[in-house]
Amino acid sequence: MSESTARPSLCLNCGFEARSSDNQWNTVEAPPLGILTQCPECGSTDITNRQ
Repeated sequence: MSESTARPSLCLNCGFEARSSDNQWNTVEAPPLGILTQCPECGSTDITNRQ
């Protein structure tokens, strides 16, 4: 999937939205789950990809 057609990700907590390729999302390590995507606005890890 090219960058122009990549679907944005959405924070289900605050509504922040950006493409994963925009490098706006933070990450956090949460053992034993591994590395999770984290919202830069509210810190939530409840993120989904838009369809």
